[in-house]
Parts: sequence; structure tokens; C-alpha cells
Amino acid sequence: MYKRTASFIFVAFFSALAFGTTFAYQVNTEFSATAIQKAPDRPEYQTKMYISKDSIRKDSVQNNMPVIEIVKLKQQSRIFLVPNEKIYMQITNPNPTDQGIQEISVSAKPCEGLPNTSCQMLGEEKVNQRDAEKWEFTATIEKQSYRSLHWVDKEHRMFIREFFPDGTISELVPDGVEKINGRNTEKWLWMLSGSDGKMQSATQWYDPELKIMIREELQGGYIRELRDVKTGKQDLKLFDIPSDYKQVESLKEYFSPQQDQPQE
Repeated sequence: MYKRTASFIFVAFFSALAFGTTFAYQVNTEFSATAIQKAPDRPEYQTKMYISKDSIRKDSVQNNMPVIEIVKLKQQSRIFLVPNEKIYMQITNPNPTDQGIQEISVSAKPCEGLPNTSCQMLGEEKVNQRDAEKWEFTATIEKQSYRSLHWVDKEHRMFIREFFPDGTISELVPDGVEKINGRNTEKWLWMLSGSDGKMQSATQWYDPELKIMIREELQGGYIRELRDVKTGKQDLKLFDIPSDYKQVESLKEYFSPQQDQPQE
């Protein structure tokens, strides 16, 4: 399992609160939680989430209308339901970027799933007192090859240092342990140095049991987190389409412009 931690793990669960690019995630512990997104001068946005080993469900409100999104991992399908109207739309075999999650073996290469990209391990090194694997990626874009270096934390299987072709450098540094919303977490500092000299930073909290980041504080007062986490096997009925729902071709009118809309 590899996680691009310059982002937040929520992208593996739902596109509406996508925080970056996580290209692979494997569910280790089933759980439910409330996802929170807070921004200055804007109302708090909440989404109820249910995570099983094979499916992901989020309950949210779009244009003042309750909407449910279900992602079926093995079937590679997304289902959007509108309970008030008892209608649904289903998309099968979407682009992995839209789905935001792929189920792969933990032994797969960290470039697994990236288009036109290969990688090879160059060895092992210590990065900020963490044991890491050093990988070289080669990506081909319009017949031009680009090489980058990536260090993968051996314990958590996440990128803790990255050198990109344009000179951008990303680094994740451990900063102790802390209890967040009743959960034992590891605190990490993320820093990005752009090729233009601009710096970005964030603080992230990693949950060792769930194996994901459950809180992130960004510059400017933006906060994203999981609250009310309850671990345990999820009821499979949560991920089924009710028998009295009618299938439709489009649900665009139910999605706010600022929220992710299903791609048809």
C-alpha cells in the first residue's frame, strides 16, 4: 500500500473532500466516521462515511438535497443515489483518478497505477531517522522522459521525500505523537518547496490503526479531519442499491458547482 502524503488520505474515500493525490489505498480496518472540512468565512462541511474492505459510502447534502455516493472497489463502479427521489445513477469502470482508489497488493511497486510510468528501487536509506526505500520513477509524456526520486517509508509505505523533475521538493517529517479526537496518532509535518521558490506546509496526523491521516491543518486556517471514528465490520446493506430505486442517466442537477460531479 503506497500513499502520496503530500495530500490527505480523504481523496481515497471521496472526491468532494479530495485533498491531493493518493494513488493506492488498501482498507485494513473497517470503520465509520464523520468527515469535516472547515475553511475561513465558510460554513463547516460534513460528510458521513462508511468504509468496508470492498466498498466506500459517503452521505452528504448537495444543493440542500441528501445524496449518497457508493464506490465498489472490485467492480470499479460508482453509484449515486438520491433518497428523496428514489433514483440512482451508476458508472462502471471509471477512470481510476475519478474513483480515487485502487486495490493493489502491498508488494506492488510504488509507481503501480500511474500511466506511462515505470520505477526501480535504488536502495535503502535513512530519511529523518526513518528507514526508507529509494525509488527512481521514469514517466513518459508526449515522447519525453522525466525522472524523479521518491523515498518510501518502510513502515507506513508512504512517500516521505520526493524530488521532482522541475526542482520541486516534498518532504514529510515526523513530529512526535498526539491524541486527536480520541485516537492515538503520529504527528507529521509536510513541506513543499516549489521550483519558483514558494513554500507550502501542512500538519498531518497519522492513525496507525486505520493506517491513514485523520487530520490535516493547511495554511490559511483550512482544516480537514475525521471525527467520531468507530471501528468494526460495516453492514453490507449500506452499500446496496435499494430495490425500489429507479436508474437514471444523469444527476447533474443534484450536485453543487463547487463539488465533484460524476463523470459520464
